[in-house]
Amino acid sequence: MTVMPLKFRPIGTEGFIFCDDAGGFFRSNETFLDRYVEDRLAPGDEAFLKMNGHAFEKSGDLAYSAFAYRWAKRLHAPSELDYVILVPTSRCNLSCAYCQVSRVNENASGHDWDSVTLDAVLGFLGGFSTRTIKIEFQGGEPLLRLDILKEVRAFVRQRFEKAQFVVCTNLQVSEEAWDFLSSQDTSISTSLDPTIDLHQRHRTESAATTQRFLGNLARATDAWPERVSALPTFDLDALPDPCDVIDLYSSFGFRSIYLRPVNHQGFARKRFRTKDVAASWSDYVRRFIMTLIEHNSTTERTMEEFYFSHCLRRVVRGGHDNHVDLRNPNIVGRSYLVIDHDGSFYPTDEARMISRLGQIDLRMGDVRTGLDRTIVDALNMEALNLFDADCVHCPYQAFCGVDLIDDLSRHGRIDLPRHHTDFCQRHTAIFDLVFELLFSDDPKVRRSLALWSGLEEIDPVLTKVHT
Repeated sequence: MTVMPLKFRPIGTEGFIFCDDAGGFFRSNETFLDRYVEDRLAPGDEAFLKMNGHAFEKSGDLAYSAFAYRWAKRLHAPSELDYVILVPTSRCNLSCAYCQVSRVNENASGHDWDSVTLDAVLGFLGGFSTRTIKIEFQGGEPLLRLDILKEVRAFVRQRFEKAQFVVCTNLQVSEEAWDFLSSQDTSISTSLDPTIDLHQRHRTESAATTQRFLGNLARATDAWPERVSALPTFDLDALPDPCDVIDLYSSFGFRSIYLRPVNHQGFARKRFRTKDVAASWSDYVRRFIMTLIEHNSTTERTMEEFYFSHCLRRVVRGGHDNHVDLRNPNIVGRSYLVIDHDGSFYPTDEARMISRLGQIDLRMGDVRTGLDRTIVDALNMEALNLFDADCVHCPYQAFCGVDLIDDLSRHGRIDLPRHHTDFCQRHTAIFDLVFELLFSDDPKVRRSLALWSGLEEIDPVLTKVHT
């Protein structure tokens, strides 16, 4: 019998978590660890490992093939290009302290698509081979160019069998814009900071503008609750009580919160602390998750933290790759890309940010002259964790990924030892918490984890323990 390589890590106060390369896992103790590393497994150990898919008798047998299938399911295969972020203007009618890109004032000129760029964008979209597409309008404030949004949406609707549209807006909008947003194929994404006071301090600035935003958000969530989402931004030096954030988001009917610290990849890092924050941020995330668990134990209107739930789902099943920030391989510039206000292509929105900062040029050509993948193709050669000298020893490798854009932004290089990177430190803390909670016997914990993972319950078969 051959045992698949097992990687291990202390977890909580209950021994060690063991994981294989296909994402199979179990908990055991130091006594088993000694037997494993000293190559003196007992018959009971071998029976357990074989029964649970961690071992095989010969290459090609059922256990071997099942392991290979599970391993392959953990890898992300980029799809055809079917998701495009469009930035028709960098003008904005607010001046948010968190702004990640170099926005300009509402009345500035020369920061919108001209007719040539618009025609080139439509020509580019018209050349897609897919039958479905998702278009996300960003800015600036994209609704300042409602005319462009209307023209793009009309073209896309007639060109593709199925189309989805997302408008990222600050909701300081006109009545004409409300009519545009009312369509069933169009969703709203806005920013709602952790508390109203913080939202006014960093975004809307005046009480009148704040009240206009809150009124418009209530109007949108009342009319189209399933088509409105909101994202907070957290200042590490002004972290609010998690209960206050949960109460605010619940008041608008939201059932999911995505905890996001100020983005280091954009201009906001000049005003906020964004480096060397993984430990303090992870502590806050832990406190927030535990608060959510208590909240969910007392109400039927339960709430999740989006990214923790996403990581949890990646642990309990393969193929959960629907979030672009956590994939393996994490190939950029293939299944989605960005077209900026000047017509430039970027592989991701974060790549646009660090390019605008002048840190590194990750442009991929423009809509007038065509795509140039030279730089990102070179970057994509390193966009997986399978052969990384540090990741190969990590029990969380099968659930994790890479973020080379973040590495470039924070460290100016992509070859640092993984445990020195912010990405690794944050995700190690998240997966530590995932496994700690998965093996908890607390009914409150098990209720929330079942809800967040999409399971009816956390079956003991999932959380195997070997002694």
